Amino acid sequence: VPGRAVELEVPPEASGHWWSSRPAWTHPVRPGARKWTSSSRSSEKNGHVNTKMMKFGGLGFSLVFLNPPACSFKCAQFRFFTGAFLLPYLLMAVFGGVPLFYMELALGQFHRSGCISIWKHICPIFKGIGFAICIIALYIAFYYNTIMAWALYYLLSSFQPTLPWTTCNNAWNTPNCTHYLSTDLNVSWTNTSISPAEEFYTRQVLQVHLSPGLHQLGAVSWQLALCLLFIFTIVYFSIWKGVKTSGKVVWVTATFPYLVLLILLVRGATLPGAWRGVVFYLQPDWDKLLSTTVWIDAAAQIFFSLGPGFGVLLAFASYNPFHNNCYKDALVTSSVNCLTSFVSGFVIFTVLGYMAEMRQQGVETVAKDAGPSLLFIIYAEAIANMPAATFFAIIFFLMIIMLGLDSTVSLSLSLSLCFTLANELLLPSLIKGGAFVVKLFEEYATGPAVITVVFLEVIAVSWFYGTKRFCSDVQLMLGFSPGLFWRVCWVAICPCFLLFIIGSFLAFPPEVKLFDYVYPFWTTVLGYCIGVSSFICVPSYMVYHLLTTKGTFKQVSQILSQKQQCLIPSVTLRKQAHMR
Repeated sequence: VPGRAVELEVPPEASGHWWSSRPAWTHPVRPGARKWTSSSRSSEKNGHVNTKMMKFGGLGFSLVFLNPPACSFKCAQFRFFTGAFLLPYLLMAVFGGVPLFYMELALGQFHRSGCISIWKHICPIFKGIGFAICIIALYIAFYYNTIMAWALYYLLSSFQPTLPWTTCNNAWNTPNCTHYLSTDLNVSWTNTSISPAEEFYTRQVLQVHLSPGLHQLGAVSWQLALCLLFIFTIVYFSIWKGVKTSGKVVWVTATFPYLVLLILLVRGATLPGAWRGVVFYLQPDWDKLLSTTVWIDAAAQIFFSLGPGFGVLLAFASYNPFHNNCYKDALVTSSVNCLTSFVSGFVIFTVLGYMAEMRQQGVETVAKDAGPSLLFIIYAEAIANMPAATFFAIIFFLMIIMLGLDSTVSLSLSLSLCFTLANELLLPSLIKGGAFVVKLFEEYATGPAVITVVFLEVIAVSWFYGTKRFCSDVQLMLGFSPGLFWRVCWVAICPCFLLFIIGSFLAFPPEVKLFDYVYPFWTTVLGYCIGVSSFICVPSYMVYHLLTTKGTFKQVSQILSQKQQCLIPSVTLRKQAHMR
């Protein structure tokens, strides 16, 4: 390339020597990332601005997986986030989640590649992992966009003096509807009573009473279809110019939720009975440490909070400068993430304590609902009975939409084609029984599949690419090599950590139930098929390349395990760019 003489540095061989030459070559740079050229100060400044935008986007993406009000697909695990749960949660974070987070940031920043093309630098035979990530992202889009459509329906319904889920005189209400917080002294709560918030969610928004189950889903809900169309329009205009627009969007979607959380935390602390929820949240129950379920849930929660294996961390890191301190980014983002989770627990449990006080029940009884039901029934009902209910309802559901948008925009930056196809996949979620489909995807399509994919990813990087070479790459970027702790985690602890979760899921499959509908056995088989449909790409791609590559089996294996050298900018050019 004329005028672009760059020194090629080849990673050290067995002798430990570095080899270099000066061919006319360029470093493979992702579109929108900083290029190592003699540019003006303004372009250098724009590079730093884009880097900050990418960090905010990564923080917002992680926040949506972690924060209980964020409506993530592991939001149901919040009910264990009390007392003794903090110990396994922190252990899983230190020895599993943070090392995986650090590994993906370093891989993306060094190789400047996405979730598919990066495998030509690591181990070509594992390229199927990239395709599996794309399919998982398709399922995540199905889930998140549906939840955002529900939240948008609630947001639009909040622009009225009396929130519609506070009364029992609406067309969708039944004789069992009981407004126990009303001023009528004759109202009493019985076993057959249903709150107006629950009936609004189940009978007006989801309309699940019109569908007997997965075997008969019903017709399309035009209200949810319009809400989903509006969500897709927002996502499209957020990414239609790539980083230029999405980078600005994340400034709002990643910071606004923190402001809302602070407001809800202050408001929740002033509610009557809030102390009951705080005591329930912090009071340890050490007997739970003997339960395997708690450790499984702790591992799953910290894993999904940080979000490795979704392709987003690789995409964000690929826009970073070559010498960006991704080690610091990993530690800071993970710490903020865990702190946000802890504070979010107070936001949730102060309101649960308030609801327990109003219902005159125990907090554990009020907290029996989890997942989206926690947001759209319990929390919505609590907000409706606060002073200035309309204001708090608007900012709360706007926060849910912001968090969903941040996650969706982040994923779409690296997997645009998948989000185009997601438009077709979302049709089943818009029908009367769509909530049953969403629940099935929540339990089977994303969680176990992405854990399996990341297990294969860490095996490919640590055992095939080699921890020694990976640490040399990190040293070239940062000036120091990862310590013994990180090496042991990548080689042994993380694979065992992930294998433990996979084995536990297979040994103790979840009992899927939504409202009064118990999923039949055939739906469990269907769920496993949906989960396998993503990571089946890994062995399928291996077999495909073994059959199409010419040569003996030994020769083919050597070819498919060879890593293409990543062309790195010369030391001189890197130093000049760093000084600018």
